[in-house]
Amino acid sequence: MIIMRRSIAVLLGLLAALTPLGIPPASAEEPTSEPPKVELVLDVSGSMRANDIGGRTRIAVAQEAFHEVVDALPDETELGIRVLGATYPGDDKKIGCQDTQQIVPVGPVNREQAKAAIAGLRPTGFTPVGLALRGAARDLGTGGTTRRIVLITDGEDTCAPPDPCEVARELAAQGTHLVVDTLGLAPDEKVRKQLVCIAAATGGTYTSANSVEQLSSRIKQLVDRAKDTYTQTPAQVTGAGACGDAPILSPGVYTDREKFSEHRYYRVPVRADQELRASVSVALDRPLNRDYGVLLRATAADGRELVRGTDAGSGRTDVLSTGLRWSASEPDEEPSEEPTEGAGTVAETPTVCLVVSNSFSAQNAAAQVPGMPVELTIDVVDFSPAPNSPGLGRGWVLLALLTIAGLLTGLIAGWLTRWWVATWREN
Repeated sequence: MIIMRRSIAVLLGLLAALTPLGIPPASAEEPTSEPPKVELVLDVSGSMRANDIGGRTRIAVAQEAFHEVVDALPDETELGIRVLGATYPGDDKKIGCQDTQQIVPVGPVNREQAKAAIAGLRPTGFTPVGLALRGAARDLGTGGTTRRIVLITDGEDTCAPPDPCEVARELAAQGTHLVVDTLGLAPDEKVRKQLVCIAAATGGTYTSANSVEQLSSRIKQLVDRAKDTYTQTPAQVTGAGACGDAPILSPGVYTDREKFSEHRYYRVPVRADQELRASVSVALDRPLNRDYGVLLRATAADGRELVRGTDAGSGRTDVLSTGLRWSASEPDEEPSEEPTEGAGTVAETPTVCLVVSNSFSAQNAAAQVPGMPVELTIDVVDFSPAPNSPGLGRGWVLLALLTIAGLLTGLIAGWLTRWWVATWREN
């Protein structure tokens, strides 16, 4: 899902002014009151024995940071802890790559239990990051609010498949409102790229840490962010390949997936006395060729373009966003739709088609399925034309004022010039 980076479009005020008879519009989910849920996933593989962070081992730094985080954890947060590479000391890769367990179940915080579980960890085996991410997603379960996984590791996955980046995309494609934040302990460039990919696929963040202070501070920020995550999660919707087949949407936030070089259509009923405001954000969760772009357009039902947003593209960014505003300010600009049998009142309210287009092309190693994560924000508000400038009226009045202002300016400039010349001659 796309949610947090990036994040990016703000609702200006939701109105329920649509007539939902006949075919009901899709609607965004109602806010829920679930507590924030976070699972910390810690790498306890053999490489965590390395003694290279301020003269201390990586596991010792992680354990101290965990203890500080558990002590400072907000009471309302539900916390779980999962480890990987913590129990199998042998060389059998088939067995070692199944080595991931949840050592603290997700629930109200029992600080003593959590700290005792962390203190007993000893670096042991392999690094099945992808498998641990799948396990953490199951641990957190489903729900209406966004849940977070915080992955702390010092190395890349040594057990692929499953590739952890593909697992992150798989989890995001399921629409489970799951965000994965990654923390790299003294990472090299290869590890950094993998952790960036995992985070980007789910709308999370990546940070490197080289001290207890950096690690504990960052984990606390991520845990605190879980309770600040908006409770209105995007509703799942599937855009169509043509306007006539597109889903009808009410004001809200929606999430979808768009394939490379695809056009995806959605419909929004907009009366003549209303204004449509829409924005779209696309998360670039995999390597793309340069010179790409995202475009959002509003069209009438017959295909006439009403307005288009600024084309966003070809930047070194993880998210592309663009938006538009439209209202039927002139009668002949109103989109129309022919009534159809059984369509009920929806046909009586003109609908605007929103078209999300992209010019993405994948690099050779980039997966093309599932499509790129799309987040669409829609609002319909009362039409409010921009006021005229005070006292200027239309063109003739403005022209007259400009003429008078120019004449006065010329007279004053001439008088000042004559006065200056006369003064100069006398002196």
